[in-house]
Amino acid sequence: MTDLEPLSPEEGVTRFLRHREPSVRDSTLQNSRTRLNHFLDWCEEVGIENLNDLSGRDLADFVAWRRGDIAPITLQKQLSTVRAALGFWADIEGVEDGLRERVHAPELPDGAESRDIHLSADRAESILDYLDRYQYASREHVIMALLWRTGMRRGALRALDVGDLHADDHAVELVHRPETDTALKNGTKGERWVYLGPEWFEVVDEYAATNRHDVVDDHGRRPLITSKYGRPTGDTIYKWVGKLTRPCEYGDCPHDRERATCDAVGSDGYPSRCPSSRSPHAVRRGHITAYLNREVSPETISERSDVSLDILYQHYDARTPREKMNVRIQNLP
Repeated sequence: MTDLEPLSPEEGVTRFLRHREPSVRDSTLQNSRTRLNHFLDWCEEVGIENLNDLSGRDLADFVAWRRGDIAPITLQKQLSTVRAALGFWADIEGVEDGLRERVHAPELPDGAESRDIHLSADRAESILDYLDRYQYASREHVIMALLWRTGMRRGALRALDVGDLHADDHAVELVHRPETDTALKNGTKGERWVYLGPEWFEVVDEYAATNRHDVVDDHGRRPLITSKYGRPTGDTIYKWVGKLTRPCEYGDCPHDRERATCDAVGSDGYPSRCPSSRSPHAVRRGHITAYLNREVSPETISERSDVSLDILYQHYDARTPREKMNVRIQNLP
């Protein structure tokens, strides 16, 4: 903090917009201005006159302040602009470096993203093949295996403990534990056992035995998916999935970018800036679509992935009309 230069919220926003102006469309700049005006209103309301004083707790208060007024998808977009501004302010020594990573957005509800945004089955299998060959039983291998093979939400993935693995059944158990910070989206109704099968259970079991950080969370539980600090946040899992779904991680870049200069790669890069990176929700949507294409009954998918049939068809079914026809053909007499 001692190396920071005083910067008022108003001046910070003005400098950020001036920095962005040459590289974005007028409409994008206007959207950024509108979103940051809400941030300025909050700063005035809580008495923040110098951005040097911003903390992670302050930013959590800002998220809570905005959450009650707007839809979750709108909040996600507003927070992306605030993160970008925080990154710029850190570069000009106005806020603590890394503060942008402390802006934690709530998980989107079912259907908040476009159903066209999903991870295709071909890409998912390519990623898993690469991880199986070069990063077997790594954290990344297990994250991708669990998300793709089960269609679980990132909140459910985060909630898993080592003790939720059931070797005799080759399954994982999802348990609602709100009192220790791992609630499932649909509460106790979302509790279920999910079958992995011997091959994929072996990957998870090997990771837990050899590559998992031997840590406990703040409640003394042993999380399955870990960082060296304990149980990761939902935002951290989001970033890990964004990184491992970038095509350049396992093949060639389809966007004619060079890794050395790509702003989606490297320790200073942001995976979400890759047009082909995908969120955990997009992986979940891809899983459901792939299973529908494989003629798994919607009722089975509904129970396995904890999603109602109405929501499944409205927001998760990303099949093309031709793919839907092909499935119907298989069931015609």
